[in-house]
Amino acid sequence: MTYPDRAAAGRALAARLEQLRATRPLVLGLPRGGVPVAAAVHEGIGGDLDILLVRKIGVPDQPELAMGAIGEDDVRVFNADVLRQTGVSEHDFAEVEARERIELLRRRAALRGERAPIALGGRHVVIVDDGMATGATVVVACRVARLHRPAQIVVAVPVSSTEAMRRVTDEADAVVCPLVPETLGGVGAAFRDFHQLADDEVTALLR
Repeated sequence: MTYPDRAAAGRALAARLEQLRATRPLVLGLPRGGVPVAAAVHEGIGGDLDILLVRKIGVPDQPELAMGAIGEDDVRVFNADVLRQTGVSEHDFAEVEARERIELLRRRAALRGERAPIALGGRHVVIVDDGMATGATVVVACRVARLHRPAQIVVAVPVSSTEAMRRVTDEADAVVCPLVPETLGGVGAAFRDFHQLADDEVTALLR
């Protein structure tokens, strides 16, 4: 099973989230790749659309492999399994984290600007990304959201590894994912079009 693109994946998720329409959900896309998926989910089930800023902390020589992640409100998580397997030192972890904090601030300015985030308190929140490999980024997103006391947190992703599903199930109230292969070679393999998004593509979707 493959998706034509992120928007098609979002439409597939929206069909599985129809029961949330009556709650006027707050759909939160994780920039950049999660935003077109979230925009399609929002188009399908209504409510409000916003972003939730998080950054993966990748292994120095394997940046796509998350050894942790950070988010707004100074939330951070460690991926103990990856740290143990790769033997990354505290110094190297701190160096990557410092770079990602700079990028987190840059993205907040570029994608949100002066606009205040939509309040999460009491809302039915749907956290959307374009897929989960280790789940570290989505775990951080759930913890950031939980600080704001939403009524419910639902994670919706088109594809996930079994490991990420286990991790995220412990953090969210519900997880919706149509595709969980026994072996996930990479999130991009589930899409025919998986291009890197630019900031202006994201801001256009949010408008």
